[in-house]
This record gives sequence, structure tokens and C-alpha cells, in this order.
Amino acid sequence: MPDLKALSDKISEFEKITNYCFKDKKKLVMALTHSSFANECKDKKLVSNERLEFLGDAVLEMIVSEYIYLNSTYFTEGEMTKFRANVVCERSLAECAKSINIGSYLLLGKGEECSGGRKRTSILSDAVEALIGAIYLDGGFENAKVFILQQLEESIDGAIKGTIYTDYKTQLQEIVQRTSDHTISYEIIEEKGPDHSKMFVSQVKIDEKTVGIGKGRSKKEAEQMAAKSSLEKIKI
Repeated sequence: MPDLKALSDKISEFEKITNYCFKDKKKLVMALTHSSFANECKDKKLVSNERLEFLGDAVLEMIVSEYIYLNSTYFTEGEMTKFRANVVCERSLAECAKSINIGSYLLLGKGEECSGGRKRTSILSDAVEALIGAIYLDGGFENAKVFILQQLEESIDGAIKGTIYTDYKTQLQEIVQRTSDHTISYEIIEEKGPDHSKMFVSQVKIDEKTVGIGKGRSKKEAEQMAAKSSLEKIKI
């Protein structure tokens, strides 16, 4: 575990930004610990934020789903699913990460630090999910809900009203399903670079025909870019 005394000032700063004070500071430190840092400090037996990210993702989906259900009475299941996807996505969470400046507080390995990890969309969005998981474990469902709605209520309302970003995968799916029964599939066809600076290449197919290829720093981003590429040239 990092020296909590040395980290105490930064922890206090970050707690003020998030408006949540952790009873167990170690949970916050875990939420801020990227796998690259944990791997470089194996002697300290650190745990990265990946497991918290898994938990936070589930808590986030539940709270956003509940909010949408209670505030969009006349919409169908499919429409509510689309609203949620527009909020619980990498881009939306990265914007949330920037608003609370979480990148400045992350514990990163040297390689990730040098390659701009503090500003990388995938790392930032994952860290927000991990933070949500940590708040849930430390303070329960209601505290997690307060944090999520403080940060994302405007985005959720915007999704319901149709005024915020719609992801390219959703746009492609809507166009294809509107005009046909074609099947859309995504596949990662290449991974390049070291672990701390991976580049993924994805292709999107309609039935068996490749209609777009995209690159990204995460698999999700690569898929989005593949969908964007297909939208620019697709003719169904």
C-alpha cells in the first residue's frame, strides 16, 4: 500500500472535489491505482482499480437505469436502453472524469505517465467507474447515487431529451435495423504497442461484409471509430 500519510493531502483535496469523505481511505487509493502502477510496485502488493471498475459499472448502470425509468414515463424499453447507452459510455464518463480532475490524482506507472495516460479517455472513464465502486463499498448505494447524479444528472436529462452525444455504434445499429434485418458484428483484428500504450484495430461487419475499420486506445474506442468509418460510406 502507498504511504497514506504522504497521500493524505491529495486524498483530502480529491474528497472535497467529489463531495464524499471516505471512511476507509484505502478504498479511494485503490480506485486511483491504475494497473500499470500496481505492476511496477508488486513488492507493495497493491491492488489495481480493475475490480472496482467492474463493480462501479454495475452500480452506475443500475442508478442511471432507475433515473431514466422514473423520468421517462412514455418511452419504450429500447428507447430507454439507448438513453442509458448515451450516458454510460466512455466519452460521457471521460467528461465526468475531467470535471472532477481525476486524472491528476491517478497513480500511474512510469510508462503510462510518459505516454499521456492522465488524459487518455479509456483510463479516465475506467477510473470514474472504479471511484463509483469505491464509494458504493465505503458508503452504500445512496452515497453512490448522490455522487452519480451530482455528476451525470444533466447528461441523463440530455440523453432523454436527445440533446447529447449519440454514440456511433448506436447510430449504425439504428440505421441498419430501420432498413433491414442485417446483422452487425464487431471484431478486434489487431493489437499493437506495449501494454501501457496499446492501440486496438476493430472492424465492423454487416452480415459478412466489412463496412468499416477503426483504431483506438481501447477496444470500445476502436469499435466506435469503426462504426464512425462505416457511417461515412455505408449504403444499405
